[in-house]
Amino acid sequence: MSGPTDWLLAWLLAINVATAALYAYDKAAARHRWRRVRERTLKLGCWLGGVAGAWLVFLGLRHKTRHRSFWAVQGMASAVWVVIVLAAVAR
Repeated sequence: MSGPTDWLLAWLLAINVATAALYAYDKAAARHRWRRVRERTLKLGCWLGGVAGAWLVFLGLRHKTRHRSFWAVQGMASAVWVVIVLAAVAR
């Protein structure tokens, strides 16, 4: 793989680490009554490609699992990113 696929994989690695960190921070913030991360920021991380990181913290730390909107966003964003990655790899 080279070219655009390398760039895409680098982006996905970075955005997944960032999204997982945001979800984990928000979980800690909820416990310690610190300033929280906006829900739209967490959802944006998913739409930008951070779905794996979001799922990891979402299920691993059980953060936001009671919010149906997060299940919907993460499900839809996951489907979109699977298609994007498969299309990039198929080139």
